[in-house]
Amino acid sequence: MTGPSGNGPAGFGPPIDGPPVAGPLGGHGFSVPVLRLGDILLVTLQGELHDGMAEQLQQDITERIAHTRVTGVVIDISGVDVVDSFLGRVLAEIAAGAGLLAARTVLAGMRPAVAITLVELGLTLPGLRTALDVERAMEMLTAGEHRDGGSP
Repeated sequence: MTGPSGNGPAGFGPPIDGPPVAGPLGGHGFSVPVLRLGDILLVTLQGELHDGMAEQLQQDITERIAHTRVTGVVIDISGVDVVDSFLGRVLAEIAAGAGLLAARTVLAGMRPAVAITLVELGLTLPGLRTALDVERAMEMLTAGEHRDGGSP
């Protein structure tokens, strides 16, 4: 079912214009699909993100937030097997940059092994809220403005 414009999901605005956020990087042909669902960007990470790709993704998402003025970002990492300290830091920086641009960020779909690795590395991902899956992340962002009293 499509929305009023005929090209986006029902109840949401049209999809984002242009190609996925991160195009081919580092000669690997890697791309990250990004969908705009109303006022939320849905970023789906799959496989392994190399350092240069992660940095490019951070820049591209921040620019997309500023350009589209979305109020939320969901980063789905259910397809990611490994989150190292660098990627963990980049995810936290994406959330910080989004916050400065008035958008909240939720990390969705973290696998238990990834959570354990982050704890072992001592990474806390400040400013980055988590949800078990994309559906719950979307609910967190659409359920009202900061039900918890204003924390990120």
